[in-house]
Amino acid sequence: MRLAKSFTIEPDINEYVDATKGQASASERVNELLRRAMLQEQYDRLEAEAAEFFADTKAGRAEAQSFQKASLRTFGRD
Repeated sequence: MRLAKSFTIEPDINEYVDATKGQASASERVNELLRRAMLQEQYDRLEAEAAEFFADTKAGRAEAQSFQKASLRTFGRD
């Protein structure tokens, strides 16, 4: 279902929509661009979340490497 809304856009955005809409209506082109922007924002949030998650693992990596070295020394003695 579509909702009729009224938004004010900047002239350069209007020119871009007019130049890139092709056979579609301006409204359809704006909806397409907004969907792409929404997906991009979702990807950006996921990327930031992944970066935050893996940043924590890098801190623990030094501890893991120390543990591995100690384990190898222990196995070498056996």
